[in-house]
Amino acid sequence: MENVEILLIDANKLFREGLKRLLDNSSFSISAEADSLQEGIIHMETGMQPKVALVEFDAGNDDVTLLHQMRERFPDMKLVVLAATTRNIHHLARCFEAGADAYLLKNISPDALKQSLKLVLLGEKVFPTRLAALLVSGQVDTHKPATASADLEGLSEREVQILRCLLNGHPNKVIAKKLNITEATVKVHLKGVLKKINAANRTQAAIWALNNGLSAENAPMRPRRSPNSAVEVGHGY
Repeated sequence: MENVEILLIDANKLFREGLKRLLDNSSFSISAEADSLQEGIIHMETGMQPKVALVEFDAGNDDVTLLHQMRERFPDMKLVVLAATTRNIHHLARCFEAGADAYLLKNISPDALKQSLKLVLLGEKVFPTRLAALLVSGQVDTHKPATASADLEGLSEREVQILRCLLNGHPNKVIAKKLNITEATVKVHLKGVLKKINAANRTQAAIWALNNGLSAENAPMRPRRSPNSAVEVGHGY
């Protein structure tokens, strides 16, 4: 792969210096830096043409607007969001809604970062494994506040499946058959879910699920791969 120039946008100079060193002797290089998205746009308007912009993002309204502006003004550049160590599905949804090509956590390993950037250049969408199924399934209401479903971060994929089954009104026997597990296992998962979300019964759990971005639609939990499809990256997540 030929050398790929990157515009790095992050307010933390120490982080920028560290990332430049991590990319030494690779096919990626930081050709320009900026403290903010606004400054990054100004850099781009001077005529520089990096193939990738690595963008610090906090999901605030200003950042959403600026990320969208950057996508509109420079459609050929790949936008890769660098998020703090959070797994909030609404942050993720807002980033892709604004035009991001990838959503990576800052605790990603160097090797996974390089691989993710290569996938983005091939036209893939890349984001953390644990968030992939929830976003691709269409269960996320991207217009809810970013903190609305923060508690989903503490649930396993199986527990999210259980919650969706509750929203469909399925009894334990049906849930067991649907998920190919025993009724005893369903009861264990259900007990764990109720404890985690502080719900007293199935009805309260279903209401909690609705309020946190889930729906009763029967959507697949795992996205299928196809050209330009989303890619799950598990390294460091």
